[in-house]
Amino acid sequence: METSARSQRTIGGSVRFEGIGLHTGERCRLTLSPAPVNTGVEFHARNGHGPVRFAADPEAIVETRLATTLGRNGTKVRTVEHFLATLAGLAIDNVIAEVEGGEIPILDGSADSFVRLIEHAGIVSQSEAQPYIRVLSPVSVVEGDRWVRISPADRLRVTYVIDYGHPAFGVQGYDGVITRETFVREIAPARTFGFLRDVEEMKRRGLIRGGSLENAIVLDDREVINEEGLRYEDEFVRHKVLDLIGDLRLLGLPIVGHVEAQKSGHDLNTRLVQALARTPSAWERVGDPSPRGDLSLSLSSA
Repeated sequence: METSARSQRTIGGSVRFEGIGLHTGERCRLTLSPAPVNTGVEFHARNGHGPVRFAADPEAIVETRLATTLGRNGTKVRTVEHFLATLAGLAIDNVIAEVEGGEIPILDGSADSFVRLIEHAGIVSQSEAQPYIRVLSPVSVVEGDRWVRISPADRLRVTYVIDYGHPAFGVQGYDGVITRETFVREIAPARTFGFLRDVEEMKRRGLIRGGSLENAIVLDDREVINEEGLRYEDEFVRHKVLDLIGDLRLLGLPIVGHVEAQKSGHDLNTRLVQALARTPSAWERVGDPSPRGDLSLSLSSA
């Protein structure tokens, strides 16, 4: 993603997405509108009593089971990661996101539709420079053999390894610098995935009620059961990279660093974001004179 020496950006006009929520199974709607400089990503979530407004930042994280959920005062927006990854990948800084139905539509399970419709609306440069976060020292989160770490680098680079021990895919890895071009070409089209054996249990837990072969890769005990197959041989790890980019967008600004992950997920990704927020000595804000301090506060003022 672009970082240094660029203007802030917003979208060229309103964009609407409608569809099923992956976890609620209900119809939901996301309407995007242009926003002034220094707005950041601001959610307006309807709860029956008018919109509840909150920024996409570390303080808004409320749940990370199979998706990243944000909220405030009991009002939640589920499954924000593909949408936020799109904003990061396309270098869009300021936008109002109005959500009806409590969840971002899953669409086809990837970020591809978000990318295409937002690009069709256009991306507009604004009058002020866009600050970014540069990592100065490593920060990591570890849980057994699962971990995620960010360390200094001159660009955003992601190195990711997964191992589900499944006959259809064993160990898969991705290593690359994330630019707008690589995001659109290599990451955005990668779909979410799940295992047929887990479906009933997850539905009993109130999850994936809207999941189907139209919005996810589904595997039985031997193979992918979607008739169209995979978009990439390593689509599984590419989707995990998509999720990671979306979770990192909760920092509120573009970030420059090398992110390495093994068997990570939304829980560890968002804990890394929160760990960075609590460790101001590990990063610096580049591109404006704002002081370093609590990351969520300084980023939301960007």
